[in-house]
Amino acid sequence: MSEKIPLIFNPSAHAEKGKQFADKLRSFSERIEVYETNNYFHLKEIASELVSQGWPKIAVAGGDGTINAVIKSILFSDIELGIFPTGTMNLFARELGLPLNNLKTCWQVIEEGKKKKVDVIKAGESIFVQVAGVGYDAKIIEETSWENKKKFGRFSYLISAFSVANQDPPIIRVIPESGEIIEGAFVLIGNGALYGPALRLFPEASNDDRLLDVMIFKNQSPTDILRYVSGITLGRVEKTKGIEYVRTPRIRVESDAKVPFEVDGELAGVTPIEFLPCTKQLTVFVP
Repeated sequence: MSEKIPLIFNPSAHAEKGKQFADKLRSFSERIEVYETNNYFHLKEIASELVSQGWPKIAVAGGDGTINAVIKSILFSDIELGIFPTGTMNLFARELGLPLNNLKTCWQVIEEGKKKKVDVIKAGESIFVQVAGVGYDAKIIEETSWENKKKFGRFSYLISAFSVANQDPPIIRVIPESGEIIEGAFVLIGNGALYGPALRLFPEASNDDRLLDVMIFKNQSPTDILRYVSGITLGRVEKTKGIEYVRTPRIRVESDAKVPFEVDGELAGVTPIEFLPCTKQLTVFVP
């Protein structure tokens, strides 16, 4: 059994036709056994089945949302995970230093067997390995319709970003382990350093240090957002007015009105919510 490696992938998430893509993955090695999923629930079903069968290693081809779903299913087993980044953002794969346009090299990474243990952060009933957001960026995801995504691609998020920036911001309270209350309009929580189109948003973050890197943004008007983005792009987060940066083992986020939050780019619920590292780390193959 240890010779074969099951590879989970979602054919509908690929521009290439599913069968062609599956054949391409199989062509890398006879050891790859492809499991195609129909939807999110089918994916969870396959992952749980593989866990119960006791596979030592599995692989997943997909974007951050697909990878997140597989990690959630295997976290409390001893399975080691190989990643083929085939989504839109692939932030977690970028963080790990995996090549984005070379799936064959990703297979070689698994074969070479170099591994790293990374933190997985618990967010209520959900988990994330890269980044979570409460407020602004979750609201953008919530307001970006499937029709707009099909019509405008990535630009659909920019359209929503402008629309959300013009809304009245909620008042969000962030309570780190120290107990002080920090108020803001929205919050981003990093496990790794990268966010969005691979911006180094959290300069001090490391995904194996058992700490959360938390940014509290005081306002969210279009002017404020532009100031934040330019500060972040220039690598001057700490000097940018209206951003507070905290490193802490855990936080609680509250608000009077219910505010949505996202984990690894997928909507996951509403406030109040606690974030803290899971007791078990995830083992992933890295270059």
